[in-house]
Amino acid sequence: MKKFLFAMSLLLAAASQAQVLSVRDQATVVNELLADRFEHLLPAAMEQTGIDMWVVVAREYNEDPVLKTMLPAEWLNARRRTILVFYRDGKSGKVERLAVARYNVGKSITAAWDMKKFPDQWAALVDIIKQRNPVKIALNTSANFGHADGIDHTEYTELLAALPADYKRRVVSAEPLAVRWLETRTEREMQIYPQLVNATHKIIEEGFSERVITPGITTADDVVWWFRQKIRDLGYDTWFHPSVEIQRQGKGLANPDIIIPGDLLHVDIGITYLRLNTDIQQHAYVLKPGETAAPKALVQAFANANRVQDILLSQFQQGRSGNQMLAAALRQATAENLQPTIYTHPIGYHGHAAGPAIGMWDMQGGVPGTGDEQLRYRTAYSIELNAATAIPGYQEPVRIMLEEDAYFDESGIRYINGRQKELLLLPRRAPNVE
Repeated sequence: MKKFLFAMSLLLAAASQAQVLSVRDQATVVNELLADRFEHLLPAAMEQTGIDMWVVVAREYNEDPVLKTMLPAEWLNARRRTILVFYRDGKSGKVERLAVARYNVGKSITAAWDMKKFPDQWAALVDIIKQRNPVKIALNTSANFGHADGIDHTEYTELLAALPADYKRRVVSAEPLAVRWLETRTEREMQIYPQLVNATHKIIEEGFSERVITPGITTADDVVWWFRQKIRDLGYDTWFHPSVEIQRQGKGLANPDIIIPGDLLHVDIGITYLRLNTDIQQHAYVLKPGETAAPKALVQAFANANRVQDILLSQFQQGRSGNQMLAAALRQATAENLQPTIYTHPIGYHGHAAGPAIGMWDMQGGVPGTGDEQLRYRTAYSIELNAATAIPGYQEPVRIMLEEDAYFDESGIRYINGRQKELLLLPRRAPNVE
């Protein structure tokens, strides 16, 4: 606990100085967060899903997505073949954490392979299974979630071949458990997440400012690469290449990629830090000579998109599926003539994370499989959507494409670090953030 508090103090101090922790201090935080998840989150998740044994298998450089989240910070990859076994005792409720591997996997998972007694690694795993005699043996196979489908064909085939017939019949998909492990955010993670989102907001504010953009000279691609470099220079990483798009009145310009006064700019960026991810989309307007504010039509278009956000957030209730939420939100937004498109997704260990999909841009009628997943407390989402508004002078309806990260728990749904409520302006004028 003292180490964790020390690491958290370092984290808070760094955030106040707009700096990122050293690699060593990041490792301290990551390992403390992971130990907390093993100790408190995993036992509850195994109980909730009724899985008493979870076997996670991967080989070096071909890691299962779940296994990657369970490795200590010092392990950048699995080592040779790494087999993790989690066994929950039904009487005590305690979870045993074992590694059929040559080494302890950090401080949380104990090596349990007697190589002299069991030269064959699969035989060592079977011995552990026999000793504990689980009701279910859960493997990471899933038709719906790639995150939970991480055991490869070779490992699956060899593991099944090694199991006695009676144990083969006990093999089940670990999908429910894997999804809960990946989607659930801990209290300690949620002390950190606002800082990541705030950092992403600040990067956008700087990128959409005179420090970076000179109208008539700067291209959208210049700004894209500025974002990419800025993220790296600050010590963060990114899980996707940023994008910057321009919507403007008229047509026929010699170079449509050059940013000019009157342009509506859109950015989509996300950062990765301490194994958590952000995903943010915002807009800026480049003032024309003599303008002090964005045109009223664009202001209204932005308000329309904010309204779609409000409608979607009102649908968040535990136990509802992503498809149910999508359908209800689209009905209400369409009734208000907002022309919505909703494609909201979970976020956390992955940018497009495990959990209920609430639409995809090309699946507004519902998403089979992942859209049927139910909403649960202590989960985070990128509230991603757009609203289209027809504005004179624009060949196509103007789409205000917004994305802000939010957290859902027993108290409801809330933005992790506020949301954009006004267009950013060049020259800069501070936005109103709620």
